[in-house]
Amino acid sequence: MTDLYTVRVHDRQTGNRYQIQVPGDRYILHTAENQGANLPFACRNGACTTCAVRVLSGQVYQPEAMGLSPDLQKQGYALLCVSYARSDLDVETQDEDEVYELQFGQYFGKGQVKRGLPLDEE
Repeated sequence: MTDLYTVRVHDRQTGNRYQIQVPGDRYILHTAENQGANLPFACRNGACTTCAVRVLSGQVYQPEAMGLSPDLQKQGYALLCVSYARSDLDVETQDEDEVYELQFGQYFGKGQVKRGLPLDEE
């Protein structure tokens, strides 16, 4: 028998709050949808940050979260599409652009990319 966890989700964009029961062997997002929660998502495979949440309390396991750096995972971010609950959880959705900026902002802080000559003309 798989453990069953209570996951409370605050969707910051809509103000909606959901409380769902999630088996430890099922993805949180998929289970939430099956229980009527309307949460943000896009790729469903852990490659983007549309379904990113901040874990306020509890533990998740997300070995397939390719779209989220290990550093952000350590800071408490998770991708619901590929996350498994490992305890009862309280999470809140994040703005995709905020998470993207946290993860990649240091690479874009140097201004616009400058266009050069095509390689065959240099």
